Amino acid sequence: MKPFKFFWNTHKWTGIVLGLILVNLAVTGFFLLAKKDYAWIQPPNQQAASGDFEDCLSIRELLDAVLAEKHPDLRTEDDISRIDFRPSERLHKVKSKHNYSEIQICAITGEVLSAGVRNSDWLERLHDGSLFGGWVHGWMMPLVACALLFMVVSGYYIWLAPIISKRRRQKKPTITAG
Repeated sequence: MKPFKFFWNTHKWTGIVLGLILVNLAVTGFFLLAKKDYAWIQPPNQQAASGDFEDCLSIRELLDAVLAEKHPDLRTEDDISRIDFRPSERLHKVKSKHNYSEIQICAITGEVLSAGVRNSDWLERLHDGSLFGGWVHGWMMPLVACALLFMVVSGYYIWLAPIISKRRRQKKPTITAG
């Protein structure tokens, strides 16, 4: 098979498969970029009380406040996936391992400011492939990056090969009898 035909066919079929993945990346990427603008994607940060850092809750006090809320997704300390602290806002975001739940706690008073769902975490997992399993994130997504690089290189080849070939044919000296 000639190189041009090989690149043409592999470019076409890689593009069909890669196109579906890139549509997913584009749509989820758009929503992730806009997540702070839409409460249904990510709950907005609540206004916490002002105070000095010395007044902030200890981790034990924070955990007690979270567990006292009796949220169905945050019943024990083992249900917590992470705690984000926003120092300038004096705000803790406690995220559950289950159902993408989040509770926002005032770092000064320990008051529960909101409880909501972080669809942005689900969108992020869909975006990076980890929603389908660790192997998709670890193996497939790097292959997608390589396929995208292949698409660029093969696209340039498909575009430039006929131009270069035509110019070579035009520059060939003609032999005249004489």
